[in-house]
Amino acid sequence: MTRETANPVGPSDPPPIRHSVLEAEHQALGAAFTVFAGWRMPLRYTSELAEHHAVRRAAGLFDLSHMGEIRVRGAQAGAALDAALVSEFDTLAVGRAKYTMMCDENGGVVDDLVVYRISPTDFLVVANAANTAVVVDELRRRCAEFNVEVRDETTRWCLVALQGPKAVDILRGLLDEQVLELRYYRVTEADVCGRRALVARTGYTGEDGFEIFLDDDPVPLWRAILERGQDAGVLPCGLAARDSLRLEAGMPLYGRELSRDRTPFHAGLGRVVALDKPNFVGKAALMRYAAEPPDETLAGLAGVGRRAPRHGDAVYDERGLVRIGEVTSGAPSPTLGYAIAMAYLRRDYAAPNTPALVDVRGKYEAVTVTELPFYRRKK
Repeated sequence: MTRETANPVGPSDPPPIRHSVLEAEHQALGAAFTVFAGWRMPLRYTSELAEHHAVRRAAGLFDLSHMGEIRVRGAQAGAALDAALVSEFDTLAVGRAKYTMMCDENGGVVDDLVVYRISPTDFLVVANAANTAVVVDELRRRCAEFNVEVRDETTRWCLVALQGPKAVDILRGLLDEQVLELRYYRVTEADVCGRRALVARTGYTGEDGFEIFLDDDPVPLWRAILERGQDAGVLPCGLAARDSLRLEAGMPLYGRELSRDRTPFHAGLGRVVALDKPNFVGKAALMRYAAEPPDETLAGLAGVGRRAPRHGDAVYDERGLVRIGEVTSGAPSPTLGYAIAMAYLRRDYAAPNTPALVDVRGKYEAVTVTELPFYRRKK
């Protein structure tokens, strides 16, 4: 199956827009669409606020088919990923998942990834939609000396995610009980609505939930989840709610908090870097940042009202005299009821409870530096 348009293009034409195989379902549900990273995906269905609250209170159903799926297979797959990415994979147990990053020689982040070990010789790498082609090319180049095959399987898979406190109850009957007991950051093969699938428990919203990778018709599963979850308050959710949810959960977004201009240590994610493993791309630069932390760091900002800082807004000290950083993401928090933001700040101004000001469209808004995440679900 393919999710790309079939129209031929010339060398000067823009690339064709990609479409999820669930697009007709989204249209039937009244979705408003946007083009994101070359994909036509739902932005919202009726209300992004209602969708946000559904995930926090019940569950939300997401079509994440725009994410990139890359298969790395072969006898040396673990060793190849050790050389290509910043974390350690050769020792990763089968059925486990790991959040990691691909960095360049300067330590800058090429993309943040989730890697699943399906078998001793088989890994699934999930990349951000905007970076899939780059990650595929880089993995092929970095793994060329190893006995592995790197294959872009993005057009093979449809990825559906159910996130929220009622996710387990809603999936009961659609997934085996053993699969519902899957622990966090694990993956397994399973029967889903009579189809073989990969089921993972990772997530990007701050809530419990499952990601289901299907390489066959996903429509029966999509419809079954919405039907079973209707009385519980489940809603289909678009990209807008996904962004506000991840912001509350303090999760970085590539192109905002993560980029080639900054390393994992800038973003407070140095823990994903395995500096004690043999050489990997970017190791020398990352060792320097580990020994001498960068001058700026990613921090949270909590406002007093709902007038929220936005991407690119300047952050100043509490007197408005010294520019101390810049906002990467910001919005009113539907869950918390006040404005929140993430920002890169000078390290000497980044301690929790430090007062600061943000220039929001020409007017200073008072904020307080806070630790991330802003929201933690109740266990």
